[in-house]
Amino acid sequence: MAYPKSLELLVDAFERFPGVGRRTAERLAFHVLRDPKARELPRAIEQALTATRICAVCFNVAETDPCAICADPERDSRTICVVEEPRDVEAMERAGVFRGRYHVLMGALNPAEGTDVAQLSVAALARRVAREAPQEVILATDPDAEGEATALLVLESLEQEAAERRVAPPRVTRLARGLPAGSAIEYLHRGVLEDALEQRRSLRLKPPGK
Repeated sequence: MAYPKSLELLVDAFERFPGVGRRTAERLAFHVLRDPKARELPRAIEQALTATRICAVCFNVAETDPCAICADPERDSRTICVVEEPRDVEAMERAGVFRGRYHVLMGALNPAEGTDVAQLSVAALARRVAREAPQEVILATDPDAEGEATALLVLESLEQEAAERRVAPPRVTRLARGLPAGSAIEYLHRGVLEDALEQRRSLRLKPPGK
């Protein structure tokens, strides 16, 4: 016997989420039917869609533009930490190990899953670095194959932008290899993040004209 049409539509909606298969979608749908608090879900989704925006400076999610971090005069504007996702910013802020500013790439380079250069904010980062001239750009992409490819892409973009503008490239560092290979920034302990920041290494950019 098939599910009622209304329930089938709910299952289909949950199945559209990344990593959610048919069985998980069914469990979520039945949980919605059982839990009275699930009625709050549509309102929460609507509020997130209407109140949340992307910061025009760093591309983090926020309710203001610029976001609270970019607008905070106490943050160190001389250092920009480049991360893949907004959840990485949340993890760094929760750990309290970094007081500079951020740039969110909105993903990692992964053509096999449909994420290419055009979908990332790499070009915007290169323009921002050229405009703000920070003393250091920290590449804090995840220590996996996609993260490494993304870090290389950012490095090449910064190098190209500096060459086109005929200015000295910024100092670029990468989080130390103390980060567990294959792990994600958002799941790391405060101590691991702190050590990785303190032991970051320099990446050499070609000077203009070379």
